[in-house]
Amino acid sequence: MGVIDIHCHTAGVGAGGSGCFVSTSLRDSWRYRFYLASFGITDAELEREGDGLVLRRLAERLAASTRVQAAVVLALDGVVDSRGSLDRARTELFIPNDFLAGQCRRYPNLLFGASVNPLRPDALDRLDAAAADGAVLIKWLPSIQGIDPADRRLVPFYRRLAELGLPLLTHTGAEQSFTRSDSRLSDPNRLRLPLDEGVKVIAAHCATSGRSDGQRNRHRLLALFAAYPNLHADISSLTQINRLGHLQWVLKHRELHGRLLYGTDMPLPATGLASPWFHLFSLGPCSARRLAAISNPWDRDVALKLALGMPEQILHNGAGLLRPV
Repeated sequence: MGVIDIHCHTAGVGAGGSGCFVSTSLRDSWRYRFYLASFGITDAELEREGDGLVLRRLAERLAASTRVQAAVVLALDGVVDSRGSLDRARTELFIPNDFLAGQCRRYPNLLFGASVNPLRPDALDRLDAAAADGAVLIKWLPSIQGIDPADRRLVPFYRRLAELGLPLLTHTGAEQSFTRSDSRLSDPNRLRLPLDEGVKVIAAHCATSGRSDGQRNRHRLLALFAAYPNLHADISSLTQINRLGHLQWVLKHRELHGRLLYGTDMPLPATGLASPWFHLFSLGPCSARRLAAISNPWDRDVALKLALGMPEQILHNGAGLLRPV
């Protein structure tokens, strides 16, 4: 499969019967317009051609990359209410598994990253269905979905994840992409329970934002690496303007290199948030100019991270961790 980007997003508003939706508050915010533009898509195009257009554009851009051969595209389950049903009023973004699995089957360079809220009464059945549909991992955004990874009610879910060999990619650190979130749920220390149950856990963004109990989240994550060999982390978003210097901080811990996974947080690298010019002090003007001239967002992301010290090895770590399909 070659180099795999394990952290890539899609979007949808329900066009074409996809089942996706975006909350009114998010759709009315600048975030939605900014995000949609990063896919190179207008609202009118999406309504006319359907939500599958986003996946088609992603697959086309990725096919033009010379450095990255495949990407895991992530579904996003919603918040559930006290009865375990989808709570649309508290859900800001919903990308259903069945829609995304079907779309990923159309494009050989897109891999299916499923999302299951473990508080659903049929969560284990949904896990099994996702695995049968070719999921290579499960994605959570706890602070948005209302999931506490330390909740002991989730032990059966964790055990099924381990049985299926499905890694859990979960956001760690503060969340700023949505209009509301509970960042307490993204404290790295809350991952001890799934790690104790043998789940392969991938801490998205290396917990490089925010604090928990007065301590930097990245320091809390670093302590966990020493205790849990089944803990991994992705380096997605670590070159964005709001995380300057974090990639270099992570990379100086050489003992982690074998457990770091390549990811982009696409489409955000296509927005300019991760411009090489933000790293002028580290790169120098000539290198920044050369990197900024790379048109393909995946190729530019790889080149920038390599220039900032990422070893080539990290590009290949993900292929051995994802569930085979």
